[in-house]
Amino acid sequence: MIIKDVLCPFCGCLCDDLAVEVENNKVVDVKHACKIGASKIRGHDRIKAPMMRDDKNGEFREVSYEEAINESARILAKSKRPLLYGWANGLCEMMKKGILLTEEVGGIIDNTASVCHGPSALGVHEKGLPTGTLGQFANRADVVVFWGCNPVQAHPRHMGRYSVFNKGFFANKGRRSRKVVVFDVRKTDTANLADEYVQVKPGEDYMVLSALRAIVAGKGDVVPDTVGGVPKEKLAEVAETMKAAKFGIVYFGMGLTQSRGKYKNIDNAVSLITELNAHGKHSIIPMRGHYNVTGFGNVCAWETGFINAVDMSRGYPYYNPGETCSNDLLMREEIDAAFIIAGDAGAHFPAQSIARMGKVPVIQVDPFHNPTTEMANIVIPTKVSGVELEGTAYRMDGVSLRMRKLVDVDFPSDEEVLDKIIAKVREIKGASS
Repeated sequence: MIIKDVLCPFCGCLCDDLAVEVENNKVVDVKHACKIGASKIRGHDRIKAPMMRDDKNGEFREVSYEEAINESARILAKSKRPLLYGWANGLCEMMKKGILLTEEVGGIIDNTASVCHGPSALGVHEKGLPTGTLGQFANRADVVVFWGCNPVQAHPRHMGRYSVFNKGFFANKGRRSRKVVVFDVRKTDTANLADEYVQVKPGEDYMVLSALRAIVAGKGDVVPDTVGGVPKEKLAEVAETMKAAKFGIVYFGMGLTQSRGKYKNIDNAVSLITELNAHGKHSIIPMRGHYNVTGFGNVCAWETGFINAVDMSRGYPYYNPGETCSNDLLMREEIDAAFIIAGDAGAHFPAQSIARMGKVPVIQVDPFHNPTTEMANIVIPTKVSGVELEGTAYRMDGVSLRMRKLVDVDFPSDEEVLDKIIAKVREIKGASS
């Protein structure tokens, strides 16, 4: 059986044109997906059963779901400062349960944005975001700028479906319809495909953005001969290219959000778009990584008022990036238990945070082995969302899409595990109060 129009549960592109062949309730082929997406749908390094261990250096032993869930609830219920992190590789339905669990245990809920596009959110708080949908950009953009991102590696089908090589309604010659510019500190695979590559000195994006704004605004006389390692003549050429666009789009990544300047870089980039909109139509959008990291921002915002790093220990939502983000808490050694779900802290956190996680009980809920498994005390495998479970996810441009179930399995869903932990936590806390 061929199932068409399947959504890919890998990156923020949420490609919706996959064709998946299923035989005897097993995925046997995946067409149209990138290699990473196909690999995830086919499954790899699957955790087969719940596991526990007392000593992080010891061997795991298989246990029942009931035992793993009860022990997880016990750890969270007795913790004074639990961190509940991840959430970006799951569906919106389970995120709501996660926020409820955080309230029950008085913990801090945070997602993967705090180590990638968290500064983007702060920049948007300050300045707003003149943006649109990937469909609009695919059909209209004639000037495409990638700033501090490398979609060839991180979003393998982005350039083919949405930005560079695709034919659009108003860009019907595909690649020949568009001018592509890449700003980056190194010449990436994406830069190799661009018409213009602008090499920026590490940490000097803010100054380059400011120079571009001045040139676009007709104040080029105040710009020095070289800015951020870029000659003024080069900046003037790029500014003219952007001003001449009928529809320009800037895609930005962690090269902008996580370099010196952080959220101020985003603030400045949005201001550049405002300057450019005096000449044509321009938009900007972050290149989100995990397939539903945008969904967590939405769910958390409508449940708590904030998009991530929300501290529930006061009995109400409290948000202060720099104080309540995962790594702030781990580096201050405040966290005494960690619940990691639909994310891989072990692969993305700095060494000091990992060291702290090595000293506290860690509960992992995930279908797959990953570096977090190596520091976990309890591992609870669940269904693969978008393959074994249907539900809602948000594409990087904020468009909500319904993910499909392709096969049936015996694993519980994230939502079912969270429901049981919440019930057990309530039972424990009720008994102790």
